[in-house]
Amino acid sequence: MTIALPAETQVVIIGGGIMGCSVAYHLAKSGCTDVVLLERKQLTSGTTWHSAAQVRQLRSGANLTQLIRHSAELYASLEAETGQATGWLKTGSLSIATNSDRFTHIKRQASLARLYGVEAHVIESTEAADRWPLMRSDDVIGAVFSPDDGRVNPSDVCAALIKAAKAAGVKVFEDAPVTGFEKRGGRVSAVITESGRIACQSVALCAGLWSRQVAALAGVTAPLYACEHFYMLTKPINGIDGHLPTLSDHDGHLYIRDDVGGLLVGCFEPGAKPLPLDALPPDFAFDLLNEDWDHFEPMMMNALHRLPVLETAEVRTLVNGPESFTPDGAFMLGESPDLDGFFLGCGMNSVGMASGGGAGRALAEWIIEGRPSMDLWEADPRRFQPFQNNLRALHDRIPEELGLHYAVSYPGREPETARNLRHTPLHDRLAAQGANFTQIAGWERPRYFDPAGEVDTEALSFQRPPWFERVAVEHRAAREGVALLDQSMSCKLRLEGPDAESVLQSLCANDMAVEPGCMVYTPMLNENGGYENDIVAIRLDEGAYLLLTGTAKPTRDKDWIRRNMPEGARATMSDVTSGMAAIGLSGPNARELLQRVSPDKFTRESFPFYWARQVEVGYARVLALRLSFAGELGWELYMPSEFATGVYDALTEAGADLGLANQGAYAMTSLRLEKGFRAWGHDLTPEDTPLEAGMAFGVKLDKGVDFIGRDAVLRQRDEGVKRRLVMLTLNDNTANPIGGEPILYNGEPVGQVTSAAFGHSVGTSVAMGYVDRDEAILEQMMAVGGFALDISCDVFSCTASLDPPYDPGGGRMRA
Repeated sequence: MTIALPAETQVVIIGGGIMGCSVAYHLAKSGCTDVVLLERKQLTSGTTWHSAAQVRQLRSGANLTQLIRHSAELYASLEAETGQATGWLKTGSLSIATNSDRFTHIKRQASLARLYGVEAHVIESTEAADRWPLMRSDDVIGAVFSPDDGRVNPSDVCAALIKAAKAAGVKVFEDAPVTGFEKRGGRVSAVITESGRIACQSVALCAGLWSRQVAALAGVTAPLYACEHFYMLTKPINGIDGHLPTLSDHDGHLYIRDDVGGLLVGCFEPGAKPLPLDALPPDFAFDLLNEDWDHFEPMMMNALHRLPVLETAEVRTLVNGPESFTPDGAFMLGESPDLDGFFLGCGMNSVGMASGGGAGRALAEWIIEGRPSMDLWEADPRRFQPFQNNLRALHDRIPEELGLHYAVSYPGREPETARNLRHTPLHDRLAAQGANFTQIAGWERPRYFDPAGEVDTEALSFQRPPWFERVAVEHRAAREGVALLDQSMSCKLRLEGPDAESVLQSLCANDMAVEPGCMVYTPMLNENGGYENDIVAIRLDEGAYLLLTGTAKPTRDKDWIRRNMPEGARATMSDVTSGMAAIGLSGPNARELLQRVSPDKFTRESFPFYWARQVEVGYARVLALRLSFAGELGWELYMPSEFATGVYDALTEAGADLGLANQGAYAMTSLRLEKGFRAWGHDLTPEDTPLEAGMAFGVKLDKGVDFIGRDAVLRQRDEGVKRRLVMLTLNDNTANPIGGEPILYNGEPVGQVTSAAFGHSVGTSVAMGYVDRDEAILEQMMAVGGFALDISCDVFSCTASLDPPYDPGGGRMRA
């Protein structure tokens, strides 16, 4: 059937599930009504219609929690606005724990709830049993009750959103599958359908489990994959009167709620079933997959344990519907780095209904304003790189992600599937030395070394981790001897051309007009003065710089630089990460080690701090940078990848009597926190400014060149800073903050920890985080004392300071 489509529009939304409907609604509410929504079949078909539709507000971060809070507020108000019921019920949610680690996990959530303004109460097992009388509770040791959570009817919510959007002028077309796209000048310019072509300025892809397939038509990466997702429905059961809170028995991998007098029992089970798209018929819409009671049986046994009433209940059906997941369990929300004007709102990881209201608003704001209104890095598509769209890797990883949906969030938990995608040149050398690897951006990166194989990697805990003493050895090597760190996986960009300097002057807050061989630490700021990036730049010659940035964000950084490079600039950027290995050396014996393997001079006078030069190491020629993220005397050595093993061998052979030790990422985190060094994505985000972060030294307001964010920094300097990053040293050395904990002052929340680790030199845990007070008041607070951290609802006092607890003057790294 041919549909009469408009010839052009401002925005095309692809997909009529919760995300597409929410984006349409929020675009219209913002005054952007020249919008077309295309649905391949009928609205809400595919995944949305069979959602269990729970709306649990609390999430791991403030902004993601804010998205779901907006969803709850929106769903509660839509009926009054549109006359269309949404089925919103504020039933509350009840999370139970049957072991101490789960109880710690949910108490951490309760601590965050208070900070984020979400009501949550830690309750005894007896009260939990009163709230859920049908539940077996003799093995429950505690619970958290959140009264403001609820649920909706997904189809009714979408109907209300579309009713409001259409009333404002949005055009909606069903049975309109997309078959292709047109591009012009690196931007999407049209959407092609079976019924014709629609010219447009922007596209919002909200096509659920079909999103990867549709994105590929535009050459866009959207790494998601579908799994079969199960829940059981029963006929009415005696004893279910009215509505109960949604019950989360995550130790049993279950979620449970009442449903028309019966029960809905769903699961996120280990060993989930991946679902290739070609297993679905082309006309799949309001369909379900086959029941699979054999697969559901282990979850059914868990359900029978928790709800003995199920032994006599009549089963209505076992719902098996497709859900799409991403490799890291977070959804994709934002503009694709592959194609300007192409926005993703997909890969919702079974939280589409909960997140959809707020996520739709955030994506609509991004489309209209050209940038997000909050830090959404956890969901930003730029956290992925193109290789992560590999179909085999997705097929292997996604079932694991579904099974981890309800797992305890232990620090140090690592995925088991789709590993060993990327190896540095030193991987085999380090593995032979007992490296235990973490995965970041596909790279296998040592997190600690266990040469004797003594660490029980399965014994995860919220207390001292099993690798604690191994990390202490590596930490002390950097403080007392010399530590060697493989940094080959860190992103390395080369910017070159006649206008390279002027480009960086416009993008960077520091003064980049330095002589060759000089290194510069600099932020790259957004218009609000927040950190889009922070880098170390080395001027190689008059027309070339080497830019060093984080391992996890090469896609983001390249995209941001490309988008903000002045039009017509004579400069090119290339990613040289894979072709260039890097070895870091930190510690008081670093100079002596280098002198043993090189004829060049490394004295303080001949090789000053924050300078770079070419030197010989072993048989290789390397670019040596004098700096150290550990806060000790140190260098970083950069070389073509094929020379890395030779340089590593030369260093390890020469350093045997100097206390040389291999170092992993955990020790580096401990070292940098003691020294107060900030890390992007943790302590520096697009919502944090250099003045708030205590990093004003990296901003040169008087360099004579305007740069992005300069006006915002000037305004903040004149108006005063209202929040500040502080160092927090725990007074009780048994406390184990892991990051994210609320910061208390005299018992009241005043901020949140951004990073934390045990400081083996200072003998206790060290953290940093932002306190929401202006500088004058903060100074008084620090002088008087009264700071503490809320760690899983237990309060631990700490000392707050603007200075780091270790070597605050920085003399050791300049030695």
